[in-house]
Amino acid sequence: MSAELVKAAIVAAANAYAPYSNFHVGAALLLDDGSIVTGANFENASYGMTLCAETVAIAKANSDGQLKQIVAIAVAGGPEGQVAKASDSITPCGRCRQIIKEVADLTETDIPVHCAHANGFETYTLSQLLPHGFGPASLK
Repeated sequence: MSAELVKAAIVAAANAYAPYSNFHVGAALLLDDGSIVTGANFENASYGMTLCAETVAIAKANSDGQLKQIVAIAVAGGPEGQVAKASDSITPCGRCRQIIKEVADLTETDIPVHCAHANGFETYTLSQLLPHGFGPASLK
């Protein structure tokens, strides 16, 4: 199922709106019922307003009432037409890692994140990508 999730992220990247960076990113979320929710990055001329693919997919799952059903995430990115062709894995940015942390704490799982590259993908747990992360428990 991991390879299928990565493929869905690669396909989602084709829907990216990235006129400024030309770096297209797709994300795919695996839900506990086996369904997949996707998202693509959406850039804005006011760069700080840009939405990452992971954020779009997670917000989409949340708006559909499926936030607690997320069990895995896949990310693929690269220049248009070159998505997932980099020799190194494309990993979520710091902001996205923090958003994924919220989901991980909510679901009480160390969510696996499959990061695409030219030869397939690498799998990391969220705690590997965001050690000592700040989450809901940090507010107590």
